[in-house]
Amino acid sequence: ITIEGPDRLDIQLREPDPLFPAYLGLGILPADLIQSGHAFAVAPVGSGPLSLESWPQPGRLILKRRGDGQVLELLTVKDPNVRVMKLLRGEIDLLQNDLPPELIGFLRGRDEVRVERAPGVNFSYLGFNLEDPVTGLPQVRQALAHAIDREEILRYLLQGDGRLAVGLFPPEHWAASRDLATPAYDPDRARALLAAVGYGPERPLHLSYKTSSDPFRIRFATVIQAQLARVGIEARIQSYDWGTFFGDIKAGRFQLYGLTWVGIRTPDIFRYIFHSASMPPDGANRGRYHNSEVDRLIETARGEPDLGRQAELYQRIQAILLEDLPYIPLWYEDQVFAARRAIRGYHLAPDGNYDALVSIESDGKTLPLPGVE
Repeated sequence: ITIEGPDRLDIQLREPDPLFPAYLGLGILPADLIQSGHAFAVAPVGSGPLSLESWPQPGRLILKRRGDGQVLELLTVKDPNVRVMKLLRGEIDLLQNDLPPELIGFLRGRDEVRVERAPGVNFSYLGFNLEDPVTGLPQVRQALAHAIDREEILRYLLQGDGRLAVGLFPPEHWAASRDLATPAYDPDRARALLAAVGYGPERPLHLSYKTSSDPFRIRFATVIQAQLARVGIEARIQSYDWGTFFGDIKAGRFQLYGLTWVGIRTPDIFRYIFHSASMPPDGANRGRYHNSEVDRLIETARGEPDLGRQAELYQRIQAILLEDLPYIPLWYEDQVFAARRAIRGYHLAPDGNYDALVSIESDGKTLPLPGVE
């Protein structure tokens, strides 16, 4: 990196990388503050549209919009029912995502708020531990993929707020595979696959399914448990607080778990998740997936300067992943927000970010908002 002036720098790469512009979303921080040990996490610096006004306590953050002085307060309200009641009472003005479908449906019937939804790109999946003697068997992973009725869950549990997924990227992404399909719901096929590795009515397969203690995630886990029971799989649900749950996932202490990848934009994520050199703590290959052909394709794609050719390589990787099933793709969850009628100018981003706070208004006036959740 060569500094060309107070607001200009020149970056010379060691090798061609057409994905490089996407990496520039990372902030560039002042060297003198880095060297002095400045606490950027609690006292950010920069020239963005919002400045940190105060952080009076955990769970309460006050920002100010540089352009017009609009004050925005972000509050943490963990209980979704309380969150909805605060919205209806006018104690907060807007809340986004992380609501059970029945509460979204309830809000849609209230005159004092408006609810909007948009297609999202956050990828929900079930992950396996491939070093486990049971979930490491391809037939077991394939059986689970055929035993889960994703359309049924999407229709009734999520009330249609999502779209089925075949891989990390939705079909509109330039590196997505549009001609692939996940294993279809086929309980008979699932039973046959289990029988091929010695499981059946006389010897049912027992699995542990780990999830967080979030009420909706537990309900989702019970639906998965019921669907697996139809083919003779007895799944035991283990729910933990987020820190314990995620710690177990990173450490490989699981057979089966459910999570969502949020904010994925570039396909070099495949290296971080599926390359054999990316085992935790060096990456997020939490299922301990090994495939030499996938490793080779990832390395080839990384050095390929042509985006069209790169897309072909990533599409081949996704086809192999659907055969090996280190993940069972589920869906891309829709983005949803509910706001008081006075709120204007807010729109949903596909990955659920809060960039629209730069344009949000209250009845067209730059007045402090009671709160943004």
